[in-house]
Amino acid sequence: MKLHVTAFENLPGWKDDDHEAALQVFVSACREMTSTGAGFARDARLSGARQDWTAVCGLAGSAGAGLVAARLFFEKNFVPVRLDSGTGHFTGYFEPEIEGSRQQSADYPVPVLARPDDLVTLNARDSKRLGLTYGRIVNGKGQPYFTRQQIESGILEDRRLELAWVRSWAELFFMQVQGSGRLRMKDGSVIRLAYAAKSGLPYTSIGKVLIERGEKTREGMSMQALRAWLDANPGKARELMWQNRSYVFFRRLEGIDPSLGPVGAQKLPLTPMRSLAADRSYWALGAPVWVSTRIHNGRSLEPFNHLMVVQDTGSAIRGPQRGDIFFGTGDAAAVGAGKLDQPGEMVAIVPVALAQKLLKRKLQ
Repeated sequence: MKLHVTAFENLPGWKDDDHEAALQVFVSACREMTSTGAGFARDARLSGARQDWTAVCGLAGSAGAGLVAARLFFEKNFVPVRLDSGTGHFTGYFEPEIEGSRQQSADYPVPVLARPDDLVTLNARDSKRLGLTYGRIVNGKGQPYFTRQQIESGILEDRRLELAWVRSWAELFFMQVQGSGRLRMKDGSVIRLAYAAKSGLPYTSIGKVLIERGEKTREGMSMQALRAWLDANPGKARELMWQNRSYVFFRRLEGIDPSLGPVGAQKLPLTPMRSLAADRSYWALGAPVWVSTRIHNGRSLEPFNHLMVVQDTGSAIRGPQRGDIFFGTGDAAAVGAGKLDQPGEMVAIVPVALAQKLLKRKLQ
């Protein structure tokens, strides 16, 4: 993969963006980057090392107020670096808001489960043998964890892992795909749920399964179309969802401001249209990225050119130009996120000194 420096004025829509909004997210991300720095726990090929960000993070908090001051901060301290890695691909995600219950009943039969104790990180030998990062230990030997079908059929039901109950397996499935959710109780209270762990088995897109089976076309597929198919085919829905053997477990969030978004991989609340999920093999959590694609505005597509911050990741997000845009919470966000499946470009926005280092390396 070749890299080359470009100018900010070459980024479509650069001067029209709300750089102050982007700066606020970056300042928050910097606090994590300079304290724990968990986003650099993995080698991120396009983001350098933690120390490459120390100086600019120190300046971010005093950049000044207003759109112009924020834009000048980025233009003075960063360089846009384009990636010669083909066309990018963008999708969207959101925080579902659905009805829930603290007790199981005929109306709320589906459990939302916490992480089980026997789900562990495998040692290097077992991980290599199985091709998996997570699993369970059986007689001292690493094994794959239970499949979605096994879990939903009750293999963990004696563990007392239930956090709450929801109305349908499809609602749980989509909440697991998004990695977070809000459950509205009958008494008006809300339970906030965040990603706790995944079973470790490979993720399978059930939308692609429907396309391969000839049930849907590529052009006609969206999250809304998939949900409509599941609702219209209750006899086939469970079998289809079981094709995705991966399973996500949740944890309850306490004391979270309801105005804030869900917590992403950087352990910070996500900001609609500013927080991006990306491949951590390339992007460190907290790194700013220029995103150019198109999103739906009602019935038409309009340009989307935003300075975003990598604050999340996902098992289906792979490659240097693969991005998942966080749209927000609730039904309106679901519509926008569900329709997004567009080409585009991700441009690395990196500190000046780091850009010089990156250009000297051979990146795969």
